Amino acid sequence: MPANLSPIQKPNAAQSWREQAAQRYSLVRGHSLALAAPLSAEDQCIQSMPDASPTKWHLAHTSWFFEAVVLVPHAAGYQPFDQRFFHLFNSYYESLGPRHPRPQRGLLTRPALSEVHAYRAHVDAAMQQFIAHAEPAAWQAVAALVELGLNHEQQHQELLLTDILHALSCNPLLPAYEPDGEPALRLATAPAPMRWLERPGGQVDVGYTGEAFAFDNETPRHAALLQPHTIADRLVTCGEFAQFIADGGYQRPALWLSDGWAAVQANGWQHPAYWIAPGDPRAPLAHWQVFGLHGVRALDAQAPVSQLSFYEAAAYAEWAGARLPTEFEWEAAFDAPGISQMTGHVWQWTRSSYDPYPGFRPLSGAVSEYNGKFMVGQLVLRGSSCATPAGHARPSYRNFFPPAARWQFTGLRLAKDAAC
Repeated sequence: MPANLSPIQKPNAAQSWREQAAQRYSLVRGHSLALAAPLSAEDQCIQSMPDASPTKWHLAHTSWFFEAVVLVPHAAGYQPFDQRFFHLFNSYYESLGPRHPRPQRGLLTRPALSEVHAYRAHVDAAMQQFIAHAEPAAWQAVAALVELGLNHEQQHQELLLTDILHALSCNPLLPAYEPDGEPALRLATAPAPMRWLERPGGQVDVGYTGEAFAFDNETPRHAALLQPHTIADRLVTCGEFAQFIADGGYQRPALWLSDGWAAVQANGWQHPAYWIAPGDPRAPLAHWQVFGLHGVRALDAQAPVSQLSFYEAAAYAEWAGARLPTEFEWEAAFDAPGISQMTGHVWQWTRSSYDPYPGFRPLSGAVSEYNGKFMVGQLVLRGSSCATPAGHARPSYRNFFPPAARWQFTGLRLAKDAAC
């Protein structure tokens, strides 16, 4: 199997590999249903923009992955739940046949949510049967694909949250995804004043190394050359970004990249997505508020700013007399003394385009389309957000989005070139 795809778990004295595999599969799949549980059937069908997908589609597509990539090729005698679903819930795998257009996923009122749940149950029963009866050699041949499928599902768990947040933000009532109790996804505690950490230049090794799972775009590990620079010890806060707004940041074209300024003008951006300005009739108060998964709350000036496009992050950095770090500067500083907020708050825009590493080779088979075909026109984000599943916040993880995307939990950290 490829070096960057490992089996789900190695056997130990307490559990057999079958028990470990069955348990991990069940936990990941069950968590998707738990995330969808607060949503109504109507909530789960809506698609608020072409870049987002309905919750119901996420639940079906992640089942499609196990059916199309694991069960059909490897489980003898498997009977698909519904042949039409191979077309409906394929995302972008050209080698696996045609698919329903992405911008029209919200039109799929049929199959009903109950049928999607039945589809998941059918796939889950077949997968558990496959795990229970596969010969060890046969399991080793497919274990890497199963682990990829589980990590793929966890990526969709994060997308499920960010996509439904965008959908709910389009509702004038601004309904909360989960209104009761303490926030399950908390952005930050109060940070200390920003400090600049000096970082030396020279050659550093970047990319994944280890025995656990990693996506193919994190490899191969290779050398990168850095120039001396400084990097901020923490993320930019909402209060700091509010100063940028008050200083006319969204009205000053000199701060913006050309495409960014065009996006500001075309979309009427005046503040980060989901910020609610004083006096907004949807939540008419005299102070800034922010809409999030737990509804409308007063803006926390100490929390990391979120829901920024790359363009907004770059404009703020220009205003602050700084720049965004490259992805290699970010990775090299991951465990530097004094660094904080590297994971678990917001994804952090970098100044690096999403390109293949030297010597990159995609996986074989259908999953060769997983990452490599998107390596053009996008920017790398590092770290993880408050919505990222556990285990995905590693130093080498490369998230990527087009520069105008702002519906994710995306923020920024500053860097500067070393003084001459």
